[in-house]
Amino acid sequence: MAHSALVGTADSRTPRLGRPVGASHPVTSVGGVVLLLPDGEVASARRASGRAHLALLPLARRLVGAGRADGLVAHVVRYRGRGWNGTDARLASDASWAVAEAVRRYGDVPVCLAGHGMGARAALRAAGHEAVDAVLALAPWLPEEDVAAEPEPVRQLVGRRVLIVHGTNDARTDPELSYRLAERAKKSNRDTCRFEVHSDGHALRQYHAEVRALATDFVLGSLFSRPYVRPLADALAAPPPLGLRMPLAAGFGRSLRP
Repeated sequence: MAHSALVGTADSRTPRLGRPVGASHPVTSVGGVVLLLPDGEVASARRASGRAHLALLPLARRLVGAGRADGLVAHVVRYRGRGWNGTDARLASDASWAVAEAVRRYGDVPVCLAGHGMGARAALRAAGHEAVDAVLALAPWLPEEDVAAEPEPVRQLVGRRVLIVHGTNDARTDPELSYRLAERAKKSNRDTCRFEVHSDGHALRQYHAEVRALATDFVLGSLFSRPYVRPLADALAAPPPLGLRMPLAAGFGRSLRP
């Protein structure tokens, strides 16, 4: 499909936040916002995937339930379309729009960008907005490294707390690419860590309970200054490669948090 066709179709749509996840009435007191960014495709003019949107709802509900006392609000962002589409980086643009919209709605509150797959790449890219305090990247889709191409940027991550989680059996995006990005990010941002989920794939289904427990601890600790559980605190403090190849233990979270 021609590049102009991809752009034209997506331009006729607008990104949306929609209602907060799990809110049965208007939100009045907000202490922080987490914006969840669904997976996408490398190039596509199709509408955003409903399946990818639904896949993030369990994590969104888990976060809202755990952060209700702190006034945490969660939105699963609806993109204009599902394609990254080369240098247009459409999903990253939609993520940036979502941060600005969250600030417009809720004011000066801390924001966490949390994405999966191509959405994780969008979260990492859009982290430069001044309202963003933290980035959670689950199985980030990253392009194959090419000596002739610009490397994936990391300067926008400075000053943010960054957690990358990747399954070692991910067949869609090479886990080593997220390790290399984390390694570059760690040089200028010490608050970067990465966990490896051994034998899990791109969807992180096998250890979904452990991944959600880790994600919840990271988001609440980053937005509301709650103390991190020991494995997460150790990963953030450890130098490479230890803090970037931290194994996510089976049963994580069961004995660490109620």
